[in-house]
Amino acid sequence: MRKETLIICMLLSAFLLNTSNGFSQDLVAEFGKTMHMNSVLSGELENAQPVKWYQVNTDEDSWWLDGDILKTTGLPIGVIRSEKEYENFIMHVEWSHQEAGGNSGAFVWSDAIPQSNRLPNGVEIQMLDLEWVKLNTRDGVEPPIAYVHGEVFGVGGVEITPENPRGSRSKSTENRVLGKKEWNTYDVVCIDGNIKLSVNGKYVNGITNSSQRKGYICLEAEGAEIHFRNIQIIELD
Repeated sequence: MRKETLIICMLLSAFLLNTSNGFSQDLVAEFGKTMHMNSVLSGELENAQPVKWYQVNTDEDSWWLDGDILKTTGLPIGVIRSEKEYENFIMHVEWSHQEAGGNSGAFVWSDAIPQSNRLPNGVEIQMLDLEWVKLNTRDGVEPPIAYVHGEVFGVGGVEITPENPRGSRSKSTENRVLGKKEWNTYDVVCIDGNIKLSVNGKYVNGITNSSQRKGYICLEAEGAEIHFRNIQIIELD
C-alpha cells in the first residue's frame, strides 16, 4: 500500500509541476538562440543555446516549424512563452504577416498567465499589417498609421510611461514597417523597466518605468497567420 501511495504522489507531483502557474508545459518548438552578452563580447558564439517555446493557451496545431521559420495560424487567440524568464536583455526578431490587416505581437516581462481575454500581462510590442488601418476605418477616419507598427504598451495591469504618448500607449515616431509577406525586423532593448524599439534599422519608439521588469517572452497568435524567424536573445547583467 505504501508503494502504491508513493507512486500516486510522484505522479501527482509531476502533474502539478507540468501545469504550474496555470498553463501547460508542452514544448512547442526549439526556435532561435539565446546567450549572455559576455559570450558575444568574447566571441564565444558557440555558447548560444536554442530557445525553447512552451504552450500557454493555443492549440497543438496552432504553431509549427517550417525549416528555420516558426509559423502560426493565429488561432485560437493566445500565446506561447519562452522557457525562462528574462529581465535585462536585447531581442532581435523578424516577422512577416501573411494576411491583409494581420494582427500579432510579442510580449516581454510577462507572467504568461492568460487573462480573461486569453492574453497574459506584460509589455506588448505591436505587430500589425499596414492594411489594418484601412480595414478598421470608422466613420471614414483611419486609425493613425503609427498604431500599425511598433506601438508599445502595458497590458494586464502593467503600467508604463510612454515616450511618444497615444493615450497610455507609446506610438512610433514614423512608419517604417513593410507590407504583408515582407519581412520586418524589430530590435528590442529591455533594461531596468525601460524599452527601446528599432524598426527595420531605426529606433522609433520607447517606454520607461514599466511596473513589471522581469518575466517570460511571449509570441502572440491573434487571428491571422504570421511567420517569425531569426530570434536572438542576448542577456545583460
